[in-house]
Amino acid sequence: MKQKRILVVDDEQDLCEILLYNLKAADFEAEAANSAEIALDKGTSQYDLLILDVMMPGMSGFELAEKLKADRQTSRIPIIFLTAKDTEDDTLQGFGLGADDYVTKPFSVREVVARVKAVLARSQSNTIKDSVISFEGLVLDLGKKTTMVDGENVGLTRTEFELLGLLLGHRGQVFSRQQIFDAVWPEDVVVSDRTVDVNITRMRKKIGKYGSLIVSRQGFGYVFESEE
Repeated sequence: MKQKRILVVDDEQDLCEILLYNLKAADFEAEAANSAEIALDKGTSQYDLLILDVMMPGMSGFELAEKLKADRQTSRIPIIFLTAKDTEDDTLQGFGLGADDYVTKPFSVREVVARVKAVLARSQSNTIKDSVISFEGLVLDLGKKTTMVDGENVGLTRTEFELLGLLLGHRGQVFSRQQIFDAVWPEDVVVSDRTVDVNITRMRKKIGKYGSLIVSRQGFGYVFESEE
């Protein structure tokens, strides 16, 4: 099972290092960004959960969360706020922006790790319950592992299904081959660029007219293009 990826966004370097150490010890893949701007440059859509400090120079954690929740590609990523602001109004503002949890400083690092696990568990449960992604007549049921093309059931392999789910679930986002490797193939499997290309070619043929929407951007990777 792949490690969940956590991004800690906080301008306090020492705090980031402590959180990263403990998150990695809890078997998470964790990275840090010392500002909201750096976090956006890193590409937040690749993470499974974000830990955001509220008060940072430049863009605040609240402003970053508002931006992420307004973007289809990042709107469903769970967010935990870390802040020294513990008034009721601040807490309500955080939850009003779609936060999944709110931890005030000073805090126990063990408590933060426990809350990360709880939020991810809730997020996984919600994903299973709301597990259909679609574009026009192309429908993937992530829970039942079925693919429908204009009302007809299409048999995809596990790899093809995961590839389509990744691209269809993040329409408009270009994924490099390395990102596709990391998301679809088990960590102990070695694959080449050609392996990705072959699987995508097969999958395109199976989904008929929607296959033309999966576009190769030379030098960058693959994207599911649509005007929605």
